[in-house]
Amino acid sequence: MAEHVRFTRNRREFLTDAFCGFGSLAFASMMAEEKARAARGNPLEAKPAHFSGRAKNVIFLFMAGGPSHLETFDPKPLLNELHGQKRPKEFGEVKYQFVTTEAKILGTKRTFKRYGKSGIEVSDLFPHQAQVVDELAILRSCHGDMVVHSAAQYQLFTGRIIPGFPSMGSWVVYGLGNESHSMPSYVVMPDPDGALEAGQPMYMHGFLPAVYQPTMFRPGKKPILNLDLPPGVSHDQRQKTVNLIRGLNEANMLPDDDEFAARVSAYDLAFKMQTEAPEVFDLKKESPGTLELYGVGKEPTDDYGRRCLLARRLVEKGVRFITVVSGGGPGNLQWDAHDDIEENHIRMAAQTDQPVAALIMDLKQRGLLDETLVVWGGEFGRSPEAQGGRGRDHHNTGFTMWMAGGGVKGGQVVGATDAIGLRAVENPVHFRDVHTTILNQLGLNQDGLSFMHLGRKERLTEVQGRVIKEIV
Repeated sequence: MAEHVRFTRNRREFLTDAFCGFGSLAFASMMAEEKARAARGNPLEAKPAHFSGRAKNVIFLFMAGGPSHLETFDPKPLLNELHGQKRPKEFGEVKYQFVTTEAKILGTKRTFKRYGKSGIEVSDLFPHQAQVVDELAILRSCHGDMVVHSAAQYQLFTGRIIPGFPSMGSWVVYGLGNESHSMPSYVVMPDPDGALEAGQPMYMHGFLPAVYQPTMFRPGKKPILNLDLPPGVSHDQRQKTVNLIRGLNEANMLPDDDEFAARVSAYDLAFKMQTEAPEVFDLKKESPGTLELYGVGKEPTDDYGRRCLLARRLVEKGVRFITVVSGGGPGNLQWDAHDDIEENHIRMAAQTDQPVAALIMDLKQRGLLDETLVVWGGEFGRSPEAQGGRGRDHHNTGFTMWMAGGGVKGGQVVGATDAIGLRAVENPVHFRDVHTTILNQLGLNQDGLSFMHLGRKERLTEVQGRVIKEIV
């Protein structure tokens, strides 16, 4: 007996029956739009911003391990008054990794003075940054969701507490492309002391096409090896070699293989860098006064000074996003002062304070600061209580970051923590607000900068961040 077939009787039934079909068409259209955007010539070509932004580039000075807000930019005289006592109950409770319920408040040996026209208080750890404090917008009320290094580092860079999501550098390049045809769009300069708890995934492109991954520089005086053409090989010969490799790759490349496409793009970039990058990395072309300003050629500032100076040179060449890491390897080699806050922070500040201030001054005198957003900070701060007598534990409920340049209004403090620096109590600033503000200064809207992943339009700020309007 033939199966009975019932035809749709009206428009409503037709739309109901065809719903899944229309949905798939809409989904295909959205995916095609994303692919079309990436396929217009070079996916790293400079792209228009959503609106006019003041900044063109970002330099993130990442103080890995968690610098103490209490010893740097957030003076708390009450700590010394309460030194050796248990935390008063009126401040409430927070979760720590190592601090016990019997821990006592730890006073600070640092002294604070007011600097600049703004009169902002800065610790004696940072005499050089104190001289540029009128350029800094200091955010004393930052907070995050995690108190362990890896998860906090993921949230700082990607807005999520687990790996697999794109970093802010990758998002920025996805949104704006690159200004340079012969330099990477996104660079990470790690600390020579080694890797961090979150590892390379915190810097990576996540589910974005692989072409938006960072270029990881090598520690030391040769950030990239083999930049010079081999002896006896001319520029034309190397061009023919690259063209042959590209042709062979493209002949075997599947249309949707973005990893393979990224590899092809890397070959092209490597060839272009051989013509221009050697000059960029040659710091001998800088004046003796500039090298002295950054502390290049002397200890303990030589390494971080070189990398900050290189960051400025990369900005001049149009590199979009640069991360300069301070701290690497295990524990005390970072700003991770569990055992002795004094020894750790005096050492880490001595390595970085002069180069950081030099970067601000150098960018300003070259007319680059207004279009370069500089961000300073770590994944959290340090606890008001002592750990083991002289150290401080991880602390995510209130700490300090700062921004400068890129249209940011310097010479001001935004937000506050309570009297012992335990919690952000005035104008709290979450990591997602920091991300939203970075995007805003670049002319990118957090809602407009999205990517379809597993059926959901993902973005850097996860749900919703706010622009820190007090500083822009």
